[in-house]
Amino acid sequence: MASALAVGATIAAFASAPTPAEEPTVAFEIAQVTRPVALYAYRGGPAVARLGAATEFGSPQTLGVVQNRGRWLRVISTKLPNGRSGWVRARSVGLTTTPKSLTIDLSRHLLLFKKGDQVVRRMAVGIGRSGSPTPTGRFAVTDRLAGSNYGSYYGCCILALSAHQPYLPAGWPGGNRIAIHGTNAPSTIGTASSAGCLRARDADLRVLMRRVPLGTPVFIRP
Repeated sequence: MASALAVGATIAAFASAPTPAEEPTVAFEIAQVTRPVALYAYRGGPAVARLGAATEFGSPQTLGVVQNRGRWLRVISTKLPNGRSGWVRARSVGLTTTPKSLTIDLSRHLLLFKKGDQVVRRMAVGIGRSGSPTPTGRFAVTDRLAGSNYGSYYGCCILALSAHQPYLPAGWPGGNRIAIHGTNAPSTIGTASSAGCLRARDADLRVLMRRVPLGTPVFIRP
């Protein structure tokens, strides 16, 4: 199902260039926000949002970096629509790297946990059904959350992503954020039955919770 996490933030129209979707095999950069920073439409352009040191769920604010231009970093943020990226000043954030990434192949209902170009673990996942498909593109892990805090239908664990679901089912009671999470209906794993989120087995999710840092890039392919 699409995540019922109560986000409630409105995503305004954003005019930056699309987020690059390439999937390199070298280390990925991650920006760590430790104090409020401005998010810009483009380098030297207008600020379109302000980012705090924590996410709406209380996790450290961590941004996936898609381009490093020295004094400026092009980043993925939940403040932006799917497929868009903004810019932060490099001096305003901390910078780390990770070789880890997640690739989801929707056509195969498969998640690949990778370290560099090596596949560490393959995981079957449930995906969005017709009418509420899982969005494709490049995203990032924003939060690691205990499923028990949000309901048994999330299983053990939730990895919230920067992705949003623009096609929520009529009457949907929750928020519009996409997540990788567990389920109390394991038979739906490997099927197209959710409202956009990716459902996985608890055993697989516990591995991701331990080993995937915030800011890890997530590539969702058709």
